[in-house]
Amino acid sequence: MRVTLEQQLAGAVDADLTAVFGAIALAAREIERKIRLAGLSDTYGAVGATNVQGEQQQKLDVFANDVMMDELGKLNCVAALVSEEDEEPVICDHPGSKYIVIFDPLDGSSNIDVNVNVGTIFSIQEFAGGDLSAAILQPGTKQVAAGYVVYGPSCVMVMTTGDGVSGFTLDDTGEFVRSSEKMMMPQQGPYYSTNEANASTWPDAYRGYLKMLLAGELNGKTYSSRYIGSLVADFHRTLLKGGVFLYPPTAKVPNGKLRLLYEANPMAMVAEQAGGAAVNGPTRIMELQPEKIHQRTPLIVGSKAEVEALQEAVAQE
Repeated sequence: MRVTLEQQLAGAVDADLTAVFGAIALAAREIERKIRLAGLSDTYGAVGATNVQGEQQQKLDVFANDVMMDELGKLNCVAALVSEEDEEPVICDHPGSKYIVIFDPLDGSSNIDVNVNVGTIFSIQEFAGGDLSAAILQPGTKQVAAGYVVYGPSCVMVMTTGDGVSGFTLDDTGEFVRSSEKMMMPQQGPYYSTNEANASTWPDAYRGYLKMLLAGELNGKTYSSRYIGSLVADFHRTLLKGGVFLYPPTAKVPNGKLRLLYEANPMAMVAEQAGGAAVNGPTRIMELQPEKIHQRTPLIVGSKAEVEALQEAVAQE
């Protein structure tokens, strides 16, 4: 049975949340097309500027951000938009609006020039009125929906509204059609994914944890390394195959590198809804109270066996 994204959402969530997903899907279609034709349209490479993170902006970063802002900004139900690329939230002047959308418009964009998978990550929160700035800084447990789009050999949206995880593949008619439902992450997997070049600057607990995985000391399973360097791509493999993705604190970034609101929180919600887990080391990611919109965090996300073993290692340090 052919089920589109809109058909799955109909009756399951309110019309406004369905409209938010529709706008994200429209933006994703435009972004996918631009990425697919990037080599023919002079959209590879940097624009010569940096974003609020101090990272060099790619041409496609700017394009993806503009498209997301344009499509979501049209909706009367959206109170605010928070993007990795913008220093401050964009407040939408829509009376009675009820949703806040927080997103990384193009995760992994530095890999685009070498044709590596990249993605869009999004988190959706409710706005019940009052102080909008305070409403943006909610813990991940307050998310009503989250997901990501991975632009690869096929364009796939993985999403949750708090009732399991579904995957939708962009077909040749321009619709996202359900290709997976009730997705579940294996309880233990064969892979770990991390930038081992930083391992010498990790805390001792993380170095010991990696040695444990390599020695086959976690339930007798020996692990292989798989690391792409694009969070969406690495997480998508972990969701499907199991294992763990980790970006620990390092000497250079002791508070972690990944952003809590629009990278860690949405990935954590998807992981938990699929039977996995996500922590910053000792603490569940979705229980962290954000203090600023671009706050960074360590992130360990994946199958329960691996994440729980890491928590135990950190607790014993």
